[in-house]
Amino acid sequence: MQPELILYSTWGCHLCDEAEQLLALVATAQTYKVVDIVDDEQAFARYRISIPVLRCGENELCWPFDAAQLTTWLKDIR
Repeated sequence: MQPELILYSTWGCHLCDEAEQLLALVATAQTYKVVDIVDDEQAFARYRISIPVLRCGENELCWPFDAAQLTTWLKDIR
């Protein structure tokens, strides 16, 4: 079973909104969940200055990324 794909973000972050839009466009067949770092103490401590961040298992893709980089990363983690 493949690890869960998580987008770490927070409300009101325009970069996070851009990342989620890219993810919705590129990863149409893959489910993901969005975690607001404000609601997760460990995520806040780890990502507070680097969101948005995509994580799958131990693999992370940190912003900035574009559609091509996201597509490559998603292929590489499979």
